[in-house]
Amino acid sequence: MSFSNLQPIYTIGEEDYPIYDCDIPDHWHDWADEKGYEIVERVIDRNHLYLRCDACGEHTVSKVFVLRTATPRCPHCLNDRRRRLCDAAGVAFLGADSSHDFWIRLPCGHETCRQQSLLERVAAGKTGIRCEECLDARLAAEAGARGWQVMGDDPEGDHDYLLYRHGCGHKQRIAIVNMRTGRFTCGGCSDTWTRAPSHIYAMRFGLQSGRDAIKVGFSRDPWSRLRHQLMTDPQQDAELIRVIPVTTGHDAICREKRLHGTLCALFPEAVLEQAEFAGQVKVKSELYCASIAPEIMALLDDVALRVRSLARHRARQARRQERRIARRIKNRQRRKRPAGGPQAGRGCRAGHPSPANE
Repeated sequence: MSFSNLQPIYTIGEEDYPIYDCDIPDHWHDWADEKGYEIVERVIDRNHLYLRCDACGEHTVSKVFVLRTATPRCPHCLNDRRRRLCDAAGVAFLGADSSHDFWIRLPCGHETCRQQSLLERVAAGKTGIRCEECLDARLAAEAGARGWQVMGDDPEGDHDYLLYRHGCGHKQRIAIVNMRTGRFTCGGCSDTWTRAPSHIYAMRFGLQSGRDAIKVGFSRDPWSRLRHQLMTDPQQDAELIRVIPVTTGHDAICREKRLHGTLCALFPEAVLEQAEFAGQVKVKSELYCASIAPEIMALLDDVALRVRSLARHRARQARRQERRIARRIKNRQRRKRPAGGPQAGRGCRAGHPSPANE
C-alpha cells in the first residue's frame, strides 16, 4: 500500500493520522475488547491502530504488537488520574515531563515540577509542598528585618545554614532558625562572646556507677566552668584533660557542635543517659563513656590542627593586608603634587629672580 492512497482524517491534539486502508482481522477486535478499547481504523501503516477508549471515549494510537501483548495506556485517562491526584494534593496539574515528573501550579501561583510519589504523600496528608520562590522571599525578608542579606547556600553544605552578610560587611554562616529567632550575633561588629577568644575542652568525671565520663564543650574559661559550673562537690573526681585555644567564641561553638554531631553519629552507644549522671554533673547531655576517649582525643587533635591552620592563614592574610595598605599610602604620597604647584622651582633657583620680576 503506497502513501499516495492515505488520507489524513483522524486527529489527536495537533497530530494528524492518515488512514491505512486495509482489513482489520476479527481477532484484533477481540483483543481490543478484552483490553477496554474499540478499534476504529488502521492508521499510518500496517502496524498502527486508531483506538477508542471505553472508559473515557477519547481516542489514541497504539501499535498492534502492544494491543496483542499488553494493555495500551490511554493518555487521556492517565491525565485525568494525574489531575485528580493534583486536586487531592491541593495543586493544579499543568503537564508531565515524564511518567513521574509533573508540572504543577502551587496555591501561591508559582509553577514548579514535582514527582508523582511526593504528590501521593501530600494527598495522603503525610507531607507538604514547599515553594522555593516563596521560601527564598521569606528567608530574604527575615534576614532583611535584622539587617542581614542572604548571600547563598552554606559553604559547608549544611542545609540548615545559609551564608549571610551583615550591614557592616561581615559574612557569616548562620542557622536559618537562629536568623528567624534572632539568637545570634555578628562576628564582625558585635562585642559579645562570639568575638572574644574561647576554648574547646575535654573533661573527665568519675561517676558513682564506677564509670568514667568525658565531657566535651567550649568555654571562655574552661577551668572556671569545671570548678564553678559543672562540679557538684569540691572533692568530686573530675579533671580538665584537654584545652584547645580558639580565636573566637563563634568559631568555638561551630566546631563544638560539629564535634558532637560526629561523636553521636559514630558512637551512639557511648552517649550516656542523663539518669546515670544526674546530680553528679550539672549538664543534661553531651557526656560520653570514657571507653571512646582515644577516639575523642583523635578528633580533638584534628580540631587543633584545623584551628592552627586557620590561624596561620588569617595571619598571612593580615600581613598581606598590611602590606597592601602600606603600598597604597606610599603610592598616594608619590602622586601628590609639590606644594608650589607643577611649575614650582622651574627657572627660579634660590637667589635668582625670574625674568618677569626684572
